[in-house]
Amino acid sequence: ITSLVNELKAKTNEEISVGICTPGVTNANSGMIKNSNTKCLLGMPLKNDIENVLGSEIVMENDANCFTLAESLLGSAKGYDVVFGVIMGTGVGGGIVINGTLHKGRTNIAGEWGHHTLQPCGNECYCGKQGCVETYISGPALEKRWLELTGKKEPLQSIVQDLSDEKAKQWKKEFLENFGISLANVIDILDPDVIVLGGGVSNIPFLYDEGKKAVYDKVFSDSIETPILKNSLGDSAGVFGACLLNS
Repeated sequence: ITSLVNELKAKTNEEISVGICTPGVTNANSGMIKNSNTKCLLGMPLKNDIENVLGSEIVMENDANCFTLAESLLGSAKGYDVVFGVIMGTGVGGGIVINGTLHKGRTNIAGEWGHHTLQPCGNECYCGKQGCVETYISGPALEKRWLELTGKKEPLQSIVQDLSDEKAKQWKKEFLENFGISLANVIDILDPDVIVLGGGVSNIPFLYDEGKKAVYDKVFSDSIETPILKNSLGDSAGVFGACLLNS
């Protein structure tokens, strides 16, 4: 990071602002990273460490918040007022943007739907709770469930290529049920204008038809029309979002 910043300073001959997105959130009081599925970051004063090396302040934000900000201003959710952004990959996270501005909440955890309780007394989560959404519909969780059902260890992109046998159908049914309940709860509370999906799991095509139906079936409304869209910025969304933090 230091080398890159110094290189850019040399090229532009001016001070530059630095934005970084990272899994988890920075505790406002201690400066420590918490609630990160990248466990090596937990309890680390990452923002302070980088600032000390650079000799200047930086802006650091949760990766799902950066994703949502980028997609709301530059991507699939552009033009919508209330945006809920979803990250479904190694972990499950979310962000909220209202009228172009991040809504982070009093303690910076707004949008953290990945740690809503989906199944009381369910799967253990790294956060210390049980039954979190993340332990059911993240990429690793879906692969783990496939292994339990079939005895086969396969990557998610291979699993979804053929879901024709009975165990595969069961896996898909459970996935859609958990996805539907989890996002329906978000809609019931926030009622966003749009939901945009990101992360590796968002590349599964059936989320945008069967998945959407599974969500709509669980929402407290018989006239739900909330668009559920695939991201348009791909893996670069977080980078764009980090840049936008300084704009």
